Amino acid sequence: MLHRIVNPLKSNSFFLFGARGTGKSTLLKAFFQTQKVLWIDLLNPQEEEIYSKNPNILSEQIAKKKPEIEWVVIDEVQKVPSLLNIAHQQIENAKIRFALTGSSARKLKRGSANLLAGRAFVYHLFPLTHLELGETFDLNQVLHWGSLPKLFSLNSIEEKTAFLKAYALTYLKEEVWNEHLIYKLDPFRRFLETAAQTSGEILNYSNIAEDVGVDTKTVQAYFEILSDTLIGNFLEPYHRSIRKQQRQNPKFYFFDTGVKKTLEGTITQEVIPGTYGFGKAFEHFVVLEAMRLNDYFQKDYRFYYLRTKDDAEIDLIIERPGCPTVLVEIKSTPQVTDRHLKTIERFLKDFKNAEAYCFSLDPKSRKSGEIHVVPWNEGFAEIGLSTP
Repeated sequence: MLHRIVNPLKSNSFFLFGARGTGKSTLLKAFFQTQKVLWIDLLNPQEEEIYSKNPNILSEQIAKKKPEIEWVVIDEVQKVPSLLNIAHQQIENAKIRFALTGSSARKLKRGSANLLAGRAFVYHLFPLTHLELGETFDLNQVLHWGSLPKLFSLNSIEEKTAFLKAYALTYLKEEVWNEHLIYKLDPFRRFLETAAQTSGEILNYSNIAEDVGVDTKTVQAYFEILSDTLIGNFLEPYHRSIRKQQRQNPKFYFFDTGVKKTLEGTITQEVIPGTYGFGKAFEHFVVLEAMRLNDYFQKDYRFYYLRTKDDAEIDLIIERPGCPTVLVEIKSTPQVTDRHLKTIERFLKDFKNAEAYCFSLDPKSRKSGEIHVVPWNEGFAEIGLSTP
């Protein structure tokens, strides 16, 4: 089993949120291998039905098994949100600790579920990062297939393709349709393909609505569903004025490059270095990796992009508490030249005390004027995204 960066404290109850297939159950089984645990798997239809009809059964089980059990694990707790009320009571009265996993915060929010009022810490789990993969990390493979843990136990292209297609279908049926997050499946299916094709671009809700055949508000609601079910992240536009910031649309990045390619219908097409598609996939990967490492190392960095009216753009702006803001240009070229740095050099004049970086595939780390040109992985380390 690969070592995961996330390391919940065993002194306190906690939520572990993450999209399906990121390895939440596997992580907790290893995490609690020496503890006595009452495990409730709500992905099991029989268990889900039992607890849905009578959540108080959990209290009865704990009373019977106490003091033998040290922890209660509830896997995919959003399927029976009422169990959170029981967890709250048991934390307060019986001093039982809970580990609660979930692949959707939407159902919990919508049902005004009891989120334990700070009595449970919150952690997230993502597809595997380059730090977790270590020496087995292969950039080209990750850009093509993504980094969901299951993929690394599959050997053939046919197996990987089948897995990702099944994953996309499972998400449609289980995470969205079965949870009653949408009312019509066909428009949402068309939306997923279009959204995947535009992943990493500034959202034009009107154009997507026209392509999908729904209204703009429905498209906006669909993107919120993807965010709430942890299938993607918004990257907001940067502006020193919050009012002006809200005038521009965000970008949206699917949480995994392989899932994105599957949803857009290009999973059988190779990602070839030197092509436009490779460059977009590399940018997608770097943005996701920055967000994941920020969460794991609890840095509280904030991420933005900036595009001017003349289409000049900074790929990533990172605000770091107590440290200079970082401007990042992302280039997939193996040889960065001055031509690649003109845009970020232009913007650097508008940011006082900011640091500028070019994250690329160039193996040579150097400084060009005020800009740090570094291999992408060294860049993460230099801006503080490699250690807690």
